[in-house]
Amino acid sequence: MRTRRILLAVVLSIVVSSSLLAVSCAQERKNYVVHLDPREDGIVADSVELWHRSFMPEATPESAGDDGPRIIYSYSHVLSGFAARLTNEEAEAMRKKEGCLRLYPEEFLPLATTHSPGFLGLHLGNDGFWSRSGFGRGVVIGLLDTGILPSHPSFGDAGMPPPPKKWKGTCEFKAISGGGCNNKIIGARAFGSAAVNATAPPVDDAGHGTHTASTAAGNFVENADVRGNAHGTASGMAPHAHLAIYKVCTRSRCSIMDIIAGLDAAVKDGVDVLSFSIGASPGAPFNYDLVAIATFKAMEHGIFVSSAAGNDGPVAATVGNGAPWMLTVAAGTMDRAIRTTVTLGNGQVFDGESLYQPRNNTAGRQLPLVFPGLNGDSDSRDCSTLVEEEVSGKVVLCESRSIVEHVEQGQTVSAYGGAGMILMNKPVEGYTTFADAHVLPASHVSYSAGSKILSYIKSTPKPTASVTFKGTVMGSSPAPSVAFFSSRGPNKASPGVLKPDITGPGMNILAAWAPGEMHTEFADGVSLSFFMESGTSMSTPHLSGIAAIIKSLHPSWSPAAIKSAIMTSSDVADHAGVPIKDEQYRSASFYTMGAGYVNPSRAVDPGLVYDLHTNDYIAYLCGLGIGDDGVKEITHRRVSCAKLKAITEAELNYPSLVVKLLSQPITVHRIVTNVGKANSVYTAVVDMPKNVAVTVHPPLLRFSRVYEKQSFTVTVRWAGQPAVAGVEGNLKWVSDEHVVRSPIVIPPAKAVV
Repeated sequence: MRTRRILLAVVLSIVVSSSLLAVSCAQERKNYVVHLDPREDGIVADSVELWHRSFMPEATPESAGDDGPRIIYSYSHVLSGFAARLTNEEAEAMRKKEGCLRLYPEEFLPLATTHSPGFLGLHLGNDGFWSRSGFGRGVVIGLLDTGILPSHPSFGDAGMPPPPKKWKGTCEFKAISGGGCNNKIIGARAFGSAAVNATAPPVDDAGHGTHTASTAAGNFVENADVRGNAHGTASGMAPHAHLAIYKVCTRSRCSIMDIIAGLDAAVKDGVDVLSFSIGASPGAPFNYDLVAIATFKAMEHGIFVSSAAGNDGPVAATVGNGAPWMLTVAAGTMDRAIRTTVTLGNGQVFDGESLYQPRNNTAGRQLPLVFPGLNGDSDSRDCSTLVEEEVSGKVVLCESRSIVEHVEQGQTVSAYGGAGMILMNKPVEGYTTFADAHVLPASHVSYSAGSKILSYIKSTPKPTASVTFKGTVMGSSPAPSVAFFSSRGPNKASPGVLKPDITGPGMNILAAWAPGEMHTEFADGVSLSFFMESGTSMSTPHLSGIAAIIKSLHPSWSPAAIKSAIMTSSDVADHAGVPIKDEQYRSASFYTMGAGYVNPSRAVDPGLVYDLHTNDYIAYLCGLGIGDDGVKEITHRRVSCAKLKAITEAELNYPSLVVKLLSQPITVHRIVTNVGKANSVYTAVVDMPKNVAVTVHPPLLRFSRVYEKQSFTVTVRWAGQPAVAGVEGNLKWVSDEHVVRSPIVIPPAKAVV
């Protein structure tokens, strides 16, 4: 039986080192991505592969019988270069060729709703912005993932228009029973090792791609649930947007070569939004980051890129996909719980979660309670090592081993005769609990609850407990909060730009699933059409769909304008009106949640936007100090930073401000564009601690027309004792109808980067 995966938005490392280049045999061929200096002689598309072949070594008698093509992909839209199979000697020779910028060894990467639309304020009705947007009508969302199950009802095309005239994509489905491409799925391709099925290569064999695709743009499906839990009408954020599927991952891994090929095809095909639930390791300079390089070209083509922040939290400086031309998405909770309740023999009661809600359970019946780890053995604490005589017929308290092994822990307890399991968090996991598909009566509880249960066990000669099942409970609080696993800033590659950008729903998300033998999650072998998963892989397609809604309403907006609308309209207070919390129920910092929790109803009408275009990013890249060659590797154009006005990270016209404040005041410039009413007046309102003085000039902005631009400066200085731990606050431009909020962050004196 397959265990439930958290589906981590994954670690992507593409920094070239000599250890990565070592191979055991000189003639062994390995896969490389070859990055070339872009040609400036107007080479036509048909000649690209011939040019790429000119870099390859001549055929020899030894290579004549070699299996497979030497050039695997020729890239032309997001990267100047190709993927090829080379020996060590051939790779070394290619590095020395004129026009070769860099070689990247192939990396294989593991993979990183019924209620979330309503939780985000997306409700059916003739007068709501969701329906006015046509539910994302006419927008094409491209997903790079594990493929899709085209026969799933979430991908029916009822109410869908035909593909837009600009669409150039292809469909590789071949005679799929009950499904294929239609007006919902307008394109589907598979790449390299992901093309595991010759007759239908883009079919999902992992569930992940089907889940993310339906989260972004699944059509309306009534009576969706998981074994009766979370029952309702399921839909994606943009249920009438088109889907283009690029299968670049198998069940276990994604190749960087396939990822770049998928991005290249998506740009060529004409997608509007890219959903990228695959992560990147923090710290790689952008000119060494193939995903950052490829998505820069996507941005230049007007494509909005939504990407996963990663699941390496709560450790600081773990956020990935941190390029400022990408939206970097953190994962948060909602107010829905799949409730279980633990009652101890002394009457104490603790709430937890479990997707497995047995109908014929021994609810309320007290059973012996045991903690195998009382002897201090770590293998016993997490129930890796059990003794049948000690756990048989009892409720077993286990410490969380890892977020991808919760179901496995329950399987072990069940195998040794345990009657139930209480899974307690580790300290760093705090109050984040998962609705897992357990195989026995179980309850996942917080660290706080688990500690009290453990204290009870230690203080009682014969401890007992019962686990009861409450099903779906709405209105749980606090909500939203940030999940413990969501990766945190600052961004190592560019700490002067706040990352992550935004938080979206990423905990216990119900969405379409790919049922089958390898997708059965429960002990009784029931095949599921919908399933719950968690991770920044799940929050990312929420933002992809919301971007599609904004794009549908505002087709001329740039990717940066859409990002600005999402960030400046977000929430920093939860549904109770208090600051959004992290996994420890402390106020979440901007390095934890980005600008805030997404609020799509305000994002479609933000009032003002902070816009950015290619030249702005070039000036910013020059300011990073990566040199002319480094800027050229990213932008595919020759740049002389000495002749440009390079800017600091703080001066990039971003919707948030990170100010590295020392002893002297710092002044940064910003430009806003009026996208609200023609005649509008905005007043600057600053919310900062008393030891920081912020001056905005001018303090009043008057607009007389739509798309009018106005500039202002923000000067920040210490007004008291400098705060070693750092300071956070907000700048708000307030009109009669809008509040346009930008976070202001003064990093700690010794920030973790």
